[in-house]
Amino acid sequence: MAANKAEQATLGGGCFWCVESAFLQVKGIESVKSGYTGGHTENPTYEQVCTGDTGHAEVAQLTYDPEQISYRQILEIFFTLHDPTQVNRQGNDVGTQYRTSIFYHDEAQKQEAESIIAELENDGAFADPIVTEVTKLDTFYPAEDYHENYYARNQENPYCQAVISPKLAKFRKTFSGLLKN
Repeated sequence: MAANKAEQATLGGGCFWCVESAFLQVKGIESVKSGYTGGHTENPTYEQVCTGDTGHAEVAQLTYDPEQISYRQILEIFFTLHDPTQVNRQGNDVGTQYRTSIFYHDEAQKQEAESIIAELENDGAFADPIVTEVTKLDTFYPAEDYHENYYARNQENPYCQAVISPKLAKFRKTFSGLLKN
């Protein structure tokens, strides 16, 4: 892939470990970086974000090759990885930092995000209304190094076993054609 063709997507769907672990397996995704955005605290730490006082969401920032995977496909995956109808939570993870959010990088991403949300709503894909925020990306703050590739390094962790592993099993079954070999 030519470096100048790479694009980015920044998504918040609960715990960034869940989002990261799935997208690392997708063809066309060159890298995934866990981090924080959407708040008011500069250079926040994980501990600060966990208080809910920074305004930041936990997000995964994807670098991808649009010749291999489209932004729309990324959003389709995103909407299967989490429950976009839950306000400020995903399962037992509760707080504004776990809000469902799409941080768009340009007007085309904004339009695609709004379009897919409208389609999902019109199709009745979810029993409750979608509450996913669509917000322009401001500053992305990378998370601490120990968060990177967390699931792969900590698969025996109880949280990984109870939360991430079941999501990944569903994800692999649903999107088997888009997975890296």
